[in-house]
Amino acid sequence: MADRSDEARQRDEAQAAGTTTEPTAGTLARRDKPTGDVPRPGDDRKRSSEPQDIGSFIRAQREAAEVSIRQLAERAGVSNPYLSQIERGLRKPSAEVLGQIAKGLRLSAEVLYARAGILELREGSPVRDAILTAPDLTERQREVLVEIYESFVLNNATAADTVVDVP
Repeated sequence: MADRSDEARQRDEAQAAGTTTEPTAGTLARRDKPTGDVPRPGDDRKRSSEPQDIGSFIRAQREAAEVSIRQLAERAGVSNPYLSQIERGLRKPSAEVLGQIAKGLRLSAEVLYARAGILELREGSPVRDAILTAPDLTERQREVLVEIYESFVLNNATAADTVVDVP
């Protein structure tokens, strides 16, 4: 076990080298080994590009459905490391893989295709988007709810056009 002076010396050396192991007030600790996909100083690539957007969306949907990454990988028929890379924005999934992931999450493949830039969604609305991303509905239930919602919207628009002023 190192004595107190050795620990203090090591901490001072680490701070001087820029690899502190303990956070100082208002800062985060740096680690000697990378712990994930963390932007490095001077790395000007945007991490929020479309692949990252689809990956973070998949992760958010997976977490909302309370499904582990291993469970989703098994359901989707892809490897756990590959799915992890997709979620972190390191790999761009094909349309086929997106369809498999959508099925594993019980989501509409249309939503994932649109997020990945493969498909352009029809005129969206927050209600339609909520229906399409609801993890507790089956694909058929989503389709029916969207049809009902769109029929109500169309009916209301038609009714608004035919309103006659009554004296």
